Amino acid sequence: MSVLRRAKTWEISESEEEADTETNNDDLNNDESSRGATTEDPTSNRGRKKGKRESGQTSALAPPRPHGSGTPSPARKRRSREEIEADRERARERKEEGERRRVARAQEKEERRREQQRRREAAENLKSLRPENCLRCLTVCVDPALLQQDGSDILLDTLAALEWRCSIESQQLPHSITWTRDLPQGVEGMGSVEEEEQVVVVLGLTDFMDMVISVKTMLDSEGEETGVGSFLSPLLECLNRDAKKVVTLLVTDPQLDYRTNACGVQSQLGLENLDIEEVLVYLQLCKSISLVFLDGWQEVTNHVCAVTKALSKRPFKLLTERAELPFCVDGSWASGVRVERDGSGLIQVWSKQIQQLNRVSPAVASTVTEAYPSPQLLLQAYQGLGSEEERKGLLAGLIVKSGGKERRIGPEISARVYRCFTAQNPQLVLD
Repeated sequence: MSVLRRAKTWEISESEEEADTETNNDDLNNDESSRGATTEDPTSNRGRKKGKRESGQTSALAPPRPHGSGTPSPARKRRSREEIEADRERARERKEEGERRRVARAQEKEERRREQQRRREAAENLKSLRPENCLRCLTVCVDPALLQQDGSDILLDTLAALEWRCSIESQQLPHSITWTRDLPQGVEGMGSVEEEEQVVVVLGLTDFMDMVISVKTMLDSEGEETGVGSFLSPLLECLNRDAKKVVTLLVTDPQLDYRTNACGVQSQLGLENLDIEEVLVYLQLCKSISLVFLDGWQEVTNHVCAVTKALSKRPFKLLTERAELPFCVDGSWASGVRVERDGSGLIQVWSKQIQQLNRVSPAVASTVTEAYPSPQLLLQAYQGLGSEEERKGLLAGLIVKSGGKERRIGPEISARVYRCFTAQNPQLVLD
């Protein structure tokens, strides 16, 4: 029973296998016939697909070639020692150049900062030179001996009312008043004090008489300065020590009616007019000492205030006078002409100089400056002529056009211009 069953199973298996084989062969034949009718050989197709896969793998692994070049790139060339050193040198030069530029920028920045600081200090110094600011820097120094005179309190009260600084201290000259100025912070010697040249000596009538007698005695002894009076001796010593001092003698006595003439008090001194004039000439011309007669301390106070205000204006005036041509003012109040750095404006100055002569109109001056654009050319033209008459009449024939009319300069104006520019005598009258 088991053998039959096994044989039957075997037969069924073989039949099924044969059926399956026949079915697979039929399907294979059908597939081959359909592929032969529509496509190529499967072996060639598989070869093509394999080639594509190989080419795709090759293209994915290979590095890109520039410009579609089919040749592989050569291997990178190793640099030599000289090339490496050259690259290092170039890098070092670039670094040094960058450092130099950085230092230059830092120096330029520092220079700009210093320039701004200098401008700021210059502006502050210029502001401090204004008269209202200079008054705060001035100190009126009064000798204590003056406070013993009657009426001296007027001076102190006036200075206190004006809020000006005042100092009571001993002076080199007795009975004198001096001025000191605090230097601005931008000037060397910051915090120092500068003494002004102005010195005012207040004398009474008795002291002035002693001085006049001392001067007269000194002049009679042929200028010997020994044995002079108590007030004249320190005064001469101060002037000999510092010749820049400007001394003014204020003679005051409330009991006398002084004007500004010393001859008015000759009877009080017991001297002749000639003696008084001789003393004044010596003091003013030989020693540069000014003499002023005042009624009392009120006028002395007014004089001291006037000198203080003048000293406060002095620094600003000195600053404005530093220009190359200070007579060419910047403005129309004095008919001034502005002269630029390139020299433009000098022809107008030359024309204004000719107009200073009497009866010389702007048209006449313009005619002269057109013919001779500078004073040097006019002087050369004078030197080129042989006689005096030709020089005087050099400008007489020039035509002046004014108001639609023409006229000549004439011999009179021509001669005056010639005398003005060639005369050696300063006292010569041109007209």
